[in-house]
Amino acid sequence: MPPSDALIQRVKASLAGAPRLEEKRMFGGVTFMVRGKMCVSVGEGRIMCRIDPALHEAAVKRKGARTVVMKGRQYRGWVYVDAAAVKTKRDLGYWVRLSLDYNTKAKASG
Repeated sequence: MPPSDALIQRVKASLAGAPRLEEKRMFGGVTFMVRGKMCVSVGEGRIMCRIDPALHEAAVKRKGARTVVMKGRQYRGWVYVDAAAVKTKRDLGYWVRLSLDYNTKAKASG
């Protein structure tokens, strides 16, 4: 099942003005790249944010947030946030700001 178009559009709008914003299909959804680096991805019923690993523990204590786990491995600095936890502009803005703040320091992958 694809991610919600409404959530994709909300994330895209919240990233408007970010430098070198690109939209790519990956991880079964839409990933927004900023400065050539993954920033926020929208999947079925959730977003995935790349944040400062130093802020990870505090971030996953927020409602609807959890550590990204792939193939049994936990990824510090990567957080899934349920769509229900980002229903308001303010809540979505929190996660987008965390992701954009870290984007300036993050290394490009690949």
